[in-house]
Amino acid sequence: MTTSGTSTSDIPLGFLLADAQRLLRRRFERAAETEGLGLTASEARTLAYIAVYEGRRQTALADIMNVDPMTLVGYLDALEAKGLVERCPDPTDRRAKLVRPSPTAAAMVERIRTLGRHIRENATEGLGDGDVAVLRRALGQMIQNLSDTPAA
Repeated sequence: MTTSGTSTSDIPLGFLLADAQRLLRRRFERAAETEGLGLTASEARTLAYIAVYEGRRQTALADIMNVDPMTLVGYLDALEAKGLVERCPDPTDRRAKLVRPSPTAAAMVERIRTLGRHIRENATEGLGDGDVAVLRRALGQMIQNLSDTPAA
């Protein structure tokens, strides 16, 4: 049930997904501010992706994150100004840049992961491990379906 008394089965799935995402983001932003992280949710997400996909081209990273390349450039500029990422020329294509976390980024990445873990634990409170696993698989399948299928 939602707070208004409407059953979630009456609410379109897209609304539920958007609301959950918005609330997760808001919770992360508040926690980041409280903890003095000094990053927006988008910057934190970008740094977390860079830590996982270290050394990727900016364009490939934008594709992986599903963001516009120019939007990513803004996040990278902010992270670079904070000394958390480095952009290096791609040795195979001088026009392209490779993105890596800076040597000092590891501590920040760990703080981001810790905050994210606490928020996910709070968000999934009351759900069993099996429920969370089903939710992950279902969302993963939805993402795959939407990524591989052209819009109607």
